[in-house]
Order: sequence, then C-alpha cells, then structure tokens
Amino acid sequence: MSHILYLCSSYVPNPTTFSHQEVVAGWPSQSRADLSSVPCLPSTKPVGYCTALVFCMESFLPISPLFPSSGIKLPLTSAASCESLCSSLASLPLSEHSDSPMSEPPSMDRINTMTGIWRKRALFLKHRSRVDKHQQSKDSIFFRDGVRRIDFVVSYVVEDKEGDRKPERRKEYEANMQKAGLELELEDKAESDDGKTYFLKIHAPWEVLATYADVLKIKAPFKANDIPNNTDVPMNWLFTPFRLPDHIMNPEPDYFTAPYNNGKEDFFLIDNKETFFSPSVRNRIVYYIMSRCPYSKEDRDKDKKGIKRLLNNGTYISAFPLHDSSYWKRSRNPNCESDRYDLYKHWAQFFCFFKEQPLNLVRKYYGEKIGVYFAWLGFYTEMLFFAAIVGLICFLYGLFTFDENVTSKEICSDEIGGNIIMCPLCDKKCGYWKLNSTCNSSWQSHLFDNFGTLFFAIFMGIWVTLFLEFWKRRQARLEYEWDLVDFEEEQQKLQLRPEYETKCTSRRMNRVTQEMEPYLPVTSKCARTCLSGATVIFWISLIIACIIGVIAYRLAVYAAFASIMKDSPTNNLQVVGSLITPQLATSVTASCINFVIIMILNMMYERVAVWITDMEIPKTHLEYENKLTMKMFLFQFVNYYSSCFYVAFFKGKFVGYPGKYVYMFGSSLRNEECDPGGCLIELTTQLVIVMAGKQVWGNIQEALVPWLMNWWKSRKARNHPESLYSRWEQDENLQSFGQLGLFYEYLELVIQFGFITLFVASFPLAPLLALLNNIVEVRVDAWKFTTQFRRPVAAKAHSIGAWEEILSGVAVFSVVTNAFIVAFTSDMIPRLVYMYAYQPDGDFSMKGYINNSLSVFNISEFPFENAPDDGESPSWFNSSIYTTCRYRDYRYPSGHERQYSYTMQFWHILAAKLAFIIIMEHVVFSVKFFVAWMIPDVPSDVKARVKRERYLVQEYLHDYEVEKLKKQLIQESDCTCTPMIYPSLNTHEVLSQCL
Repeated sequence: MSHILYLCSSYVPNPTTFSHQEVVAGWPSQSRADLSSVPCLPSTKPVGYCTALVFCMESFLPISPLFPSSGIKLPLTSAASCESLCSSLASLPLSEHSDSPMSEPPSMDRINTMTGIWRKRALFLKHRSRVDKHQQSKDSIFFRDGVRRIDFVVSYVVEDKEGDRKPERRKEYEANMQKAGLELELEDKAESDDGKTYFLKIHAPWEVLATYADVLKIKAPFKANDIPNNTDVPMNWLFTPFRLPDHIMNPEPDYFTAPYNNGKEDFFLIDNKETFFSPSVRNRIVYYIMSRCPYSKEDRDKDKKGIKRLLNNGTYISAFPLHDSSYWKRSRNPNCESDRYDLYKHWAQFFCFFKEQPLNLVRKYYGEKIGVYFAWLGFYTEMLFFAAIVGLICFLYGLFTFDENVTSKEICSDEIGGNIIMCPLCDKKCGYWKLNSTCNSSWQSHLFDNFGTLFFAIFMGIWVTLFLEFWKRRQARLEYEWDLVDFEEEQQKLQLRPEYETKCTSRRMNRVTQEMEPYLPVTSKCARTCLSGATVIFWISLIIACIIGVIAYRLAVYAAFASIMKDSPTNNLQVVGSLITPQLATSVTASCINFVIIMILNMMYERVAVWITDMEIPKTHLEYENKLTMKMFLFQFVNYYSSCFYVAFFKGKFVGYPGKYVYMFGSSLRNEECDPGGCLIELTTQLVIVMAGKQVWGNIQEALVPWLMNWWKSRKARNHPESLYSRWEQDENLQSFGQLGLFYEYLELVIQFGFITLFVASFPLAPLLALLNNIVEVRVDAWKFTTQFRRPVAAKAHSIGAWEEILSGVAVFSVVTNAFIVAFTSDMIPRLVYMYAYQPDGDFSMKGYINNSLSVFNISEFPFENAPDDGESPSWFNSSIYTTCRYRDYRYPSGHERQYSYTMQFWHILAAKLAFIIIMEHVVFSVKFFVAWMIPDVPSDVKARVKRERYLVQEYLHDYEVEKLKKQLIQESDCTCTPMIYPSLNTHEVLSQCL
C-alpha cells in the first residue's frame, strides 16, 4: 500500500526558510543517501503558506522532527492515486489548504517534480518493506497493530467461475460476524504464498468474550486455592527421572473458580483482560459465534448459517485457530506463550516416552476434551504394565515347563504318535496321516495352553475391574482440577448443535425455561431411527456374509493344501519348512484375507455411520457422539471379533464323525476339525495377525499419511525464505483435525482393549503387545497433534463419554468369553478329568492321555464320498495293514453295542466344563463387585475440595453483594441505614432493614 504525506504548516508568525541540509537531517541516516536528489525548498519562500510536499512511498518516514504537529496522513493504493490527489490539491481553493491569507497554491509543475522524484523511491521501499513486514509476521498471532490477538482464521479463494453466490455469502457472513462484535482483518491474496488465497483474521474483543463467557458459563478464577496439597509420595526421588519441570506440568496457578458473570466483573481476578481468557477458551467462544452467524439476507433461509455449512459448500476452504508458534523454536514475540514449542520439546518427541505427560499444558493448549483423551490413554498404558508383567510370567511358565509336557512327548514319539493313524480331514483329496506330524503345533500350543493361562484369565477379570474403578477416581480428580464438576448440565442445555437448531422447524414450550425451543416430532424421530437401525443391521449382515465366505475359503483351500503337502514338500524350506502344515497354511492365509476384508469394510462403513447419524439430527454434541459411538462400535465389534469367535467357539465343535460328517449349510464343504492339541493355537494365530496387523496399519496411517500430505502441500513454500511464510499459511498447509478425530482414536484403543480382554486366555502376551503399541501411540498422537495437524477448536468434556459404558460392557463380557475359551477351546478341562478320574495307573499324570482322547473308526466303513481317492494317501499307507484310523472325540468303537455314540467320559467332561464356567464366573464377578464396592469413585480429598469451593463461592458472592449494596445505599439519600452494621448481617437481614 502506498501512502501520501501532506505536510501543511501551522500558522507561523515569523516566516522560516529551510535548506536542503535541514530537510535531509530529519530523515533516518540509512535513508539520507537516497535523498540527494530532493530539490531544496526555496530559501525565499516562507512557510507561512501551505506547501504541498507529496511523498508516494510504502511506509511513513519520520520527518516530524522538522515539521512538528504539521503532518496529515492519507492512505492511497497506487502511485496513480498519488497523482490524482496532487491534482486535487492543486485545484483546491486557497482557504482549503492554507492557514495564511498570504499563501499561494503550489503549481502543478512543482507537485509533479516532487512526485516524480519520489516514485522511484517508492518502488524501492515497497520491495524492502514487503520483506520486513513478513519477517515481522512470520510467527505473529496478532493483527497488524501488534495488539489484537488472532483468535481464528478463515481462508478462501476467489475463482472466476464461482459467480455471485459465494462472494455474497462471504460478504453477508462477515457483516454478521462484525454485528456480533468480532473484529476482522483481511490479508490480500497478493500477500499469500500461492497468490490466490485470501486469509481473514478474526479477533474477539473483551466485551464479546465476557458476554459469551457468561452465556456459556465458563468458569473463571476468583480466589487462589488455599487447600494444602498433601500428596507426598514415599521415596519420591525414585520417580525423579520420569518427572517434567514444574512450569511444564503446572503452567497455571491453582484457583477456586466460579461461572463467569458479566455483571460482576470485579468479583473475578482480572489482572489483564487480554490474557484473562486462555487462547483455547477464546477460540472456543469465537467458533461458537461463527457456528451461529447466518450468511443469507432472506428470513426464509434461517437454516443457512454457520461456518460448517460454508466450508461444505466451498464458500470458505478452511477455518482454524492458530498455533502460537513454530514447534521447533520459540516465538520471537514475548507476548506469545510458545506452548506449542514446550509441548513438542517435552511431550511429542519419542525419547520422552518414559516421561510423564504434561496434561495441564495439553488441556490449556488444546482444551479439556483432548486433555481427557490423553489422560485416559496414559492411565490405560500405565495399567497395561501390570497386566503385561503377569502375562509375560505366564508365558515364561509355559516356556520353562516345555520339557515336562507329557502330551507333546507322546505325540512326537515314534512309538506312540508315529503309530497312530489319523482319519482324513477332508473328503476325497485328503489322505491318512500320522499323529506325530502335528508335533510342532502341539509344542506351540503348550506355550499358551497350560495352568498359567487359567490363572491369567482370572487375573485379567480382576484387572479390568481395577482399571475401570481407578480410572473413575482419576477422572473425578481431573473433573475438579479442570473445572468440569458441573459440566454435564451445561453440555445438555447450552451446546445445542447448530444443525439441530436449523433443521428442526417445529417449536414448543420448554417446561423448565418457559421459552420456545426447537424439537423433532416423534413421528419423524421414529422414522429416522428405524431407517438408521435397518442400515446398521444390513451392514452387520454384510460382515457375517463375508465371514461365511472366509470360512468357505478355509474349507475349500484346506483340501488343496493337504493334497499339495501330503509328501511334505515344505520340509525343503529352511527354518520354517518343518513348521508349515496344511492347518497352519490355511489359518494364516485365511487370517490375512479376513484382515483385508476388515479394513475395506471399515473404510466403507465409516461414511455410512456418519451419514445415518447426521440423518437422525441429534440434539447436542454429546448425543451425536454417543449415537455415532454405539453404531461404530457395534459394527467394529462384529467386524474385528467375528473371526476370533468362529475359531474359539465354532470350529471343531460341529464336525460329526467318520462316515457321518456335518457339512456347511448342506454343501459339499465339510466343517473344519481342530488339531489333536485343540483349536487354541489357531485362535492365537488369528488374534496375533488381526491385532498386530491393525496396530501396525493404524500407526502407519496415523503418522505417515499426514506427514506425506503435509509435505506435498507445503512443497512450494519450502522454496521461499522463512520470512515470507506467515503463521496462518503454515497452519493452513497442515491437516485439518475433524470433529470426529478423537472418535477414531478412542475406537482404535477400545478395539485393542477388546482383544486383550475377550480372548486373553488364548494369548497371554496380548497385553505386552498392547503396552508396546501404546507407548508408541502416546508419542505418535502427541507428535501428530503438535506438528501435523492444525490447532483444533477447543472443546469441553468431563469424561470419555459413551466409551466408559462400552468398556464396562466389554469387561463383563470378557469374563464369560474367557471362561468358555478355557472350558471349550483349550484342552485343560479334558486333561484334568482324565488325570483325576480316568488315569489307569492312578498316579495323577498325563501318561496315556493321547490314546484316551482319540476314538477308533473302522476304515472299511468309510462311505465312497468320504474315502480318499487313489493316490491321495501317503506312500507308507497300506490298507491291508492299517484297518482302523483315529479321530478326536469320545465315542464307542466299531463293533460295540452303542458304536459311535458318546461315551460316559464325554458327559463327565461336558459337566466339568459347565461347572468350571459357573464357578469361574461367580468367583470373578464376586471379586469384581467387591473391589468395585471397596474403591470409591471419587477420592475423599476431591470431595472435600469440591465442597470447599462451593462454600467459598457462596460466601464470596454473599460478601460481594453486601459490599455492592452498601455502596449503593451510601449513595442514596433516602436510605437511613448505618453502613457499619452490614458486615455483621446476612443478605436477608440487610435487605429487610433497608426495605
């Protein structure tokens, strides 16, 4: 922008002359060399008349030392404007620009001479000042005046094809924001890096902040906390390496707070109005206003309002609050807090993984909602440490008792396992096989299927309860420390979704407030709910159909693998060749296919879930999130866990017996059988692939994808010097943190929580994998929030919401699933029944268990459709020598009067399994309820602090009203009350006496 300085002398009784040297002496030393061509003012010309000295330049230069109190500054937009103004000045009457009757108007020749000389100077200053300006504003979060803070930024691009609608919307919307009290400042597209983007900076003055703080009932400090903090930890010095500096952990003093009241401003501790409300509170208030500002002049278009709709229809391309500095260095402006830099240095770097999290600083910078998420993630990770230690001990128990596993020794021995011929596992294409071919899988199964697993399943049932109860205590403490004790009512009453207000055209009287409010008719609500439920059921059915397809794949491909591997060609492979069996190959490939299907269905269903939730028009943000949470979790529960449920509770349970097999839905695909060692090792394989694959994919998606997208968006800006890359441009090139950003973070961790609780009996190392993942997850999320995402709009939340109820439901359900896994999936109960009731030697050992657990079938009784084809059986098999084969079940042999029916041992084992389930559930549930009863949800010191704060609020408000009333009564002449008595009276007595 160019400027003109029109210097008009005040009335000077004694005419004065100025020389060239005197003119130059008034300019800065670095600019004097450029003024050598300035013509000297005529020494014979008095200054008693108004001499038009015109300077067209980029910025004002300090010539006031020469002409004190005689400068008039007028902004121009171009050099041409300077010329036009010069012409207008020359044409003005004498009285319009002179204080002296003797003065004469300057001639056009003189004005043109001055403007021509300074036009060259203006071009030089324009280029230099552009760099200086951007150098000053690189990390600036203030308007050009350096005083008003930028609370929000919106950007847009003016396109040739957009017509008149978008400019009209922007004009009306910005006018309405100004009517609401917000102050705006526009950065022209010429100042942006791409030369196309306009940036509109928004500032909320104190009056607006105070008004909406009253409306939103934002709590503000009124007194320093006087309750001593007695939290001394024994041997506190041991935790010193894990601590952060106190100014990082506690960035703000501890105060007692009360809901802000705009009419009682002097009640609160307001030292500086510019910093009284934190930046997160400021951007929350501004976003609240922007979400409700209309952008249409027509009264009939009342639903056309809010920044969200303007972003959706392309009127604006982005809207975000600014980060306060770069993450790699502090801001040069001392008024900037540089909290982002502190968070990156002490929290977002991976080498800080062993340090505590600065949760108070996270809450200050990002708001309570994100702070609660990281508090829960950190607490969950801490509790996983204890579960991981116990799970590792149980795994080591299985590893150290490896050589004591009698069952595996019998399977692997040539005398027992080498002489037991097993029946074919599929029709036609599968041949007979020896039991010792499953030697490796039986050893692997023992690592997880042992008595340590039973102990760990019971321990995890109790651990889940401790985790939930201690989290409730931690959450209660955060609610008090972060002023969220009474937030739930505010959430319901004050945070109506703008979409609900605009889409609900019906109005009715609120019985509590006696005001008209929008509402959704019952008929419309029922129709929307039914459509939403039908959509969810359809997608769940789609998942089940996909799982059935995977099962069919397992049944079909097993025969192919068995036919290919009948002569053990994989033994030629080094290291893993001897481990590959038809069962393992089928299980691994099916698990990988299932994982791919899970990922694809997730991406498809996420959009559907958001659409049907929007269609239901929830009333509040909390209700919206809860509805979406239930839909997404129900879908994800079926999607992720259905394959594990199939392996754990259905595979190998409904197979029939040789000669009378059970087929899948009447097809030619025979139901799968388990290995002689049980299906537990297959469940472990399925769990490891899905759980580990999801965690690895999730971390890549969370870290790598945003980084690549930011790198691509900012590729042009990296070629410019830093001084030309403003703070709002840097943030605009970052990824947007959507409204559902935290939702997906919670969903990922709750799904992980299900893996380590629902199926932990099959894989004791699951908590250890989850612990390692979460240690990385905390820092990846912190790095992502700090460096890769725009600063999210601050939001309040007093808890983790509906996720807490989901975790409680998963915790209860996990007791049932683990009891069934131990009873029906593992081989523990049949072993115990054999050892205590059917061991022939009576020495309580597992000797002879393998022979006892396998039934006998006469090969000659095989139907033609079940018998192996010629050439499918291995070369060592001779039907004249081997007349029987074995299969895993408890049935009478051929020739018995009850041949192929269940033996009494089968019923004894079934009764033992059911008894174990009942006993384990009752024991674990009893301990759970007892622990939950013993541990109060709110710590006693927090209860005392809450009561103390409420008492102080009432006391201070009472004293404040009394003092205010005293001042009013003193000023009123008609009140004869003696002011000295007021401090000893309560409010009711004061008012009564005055009345």
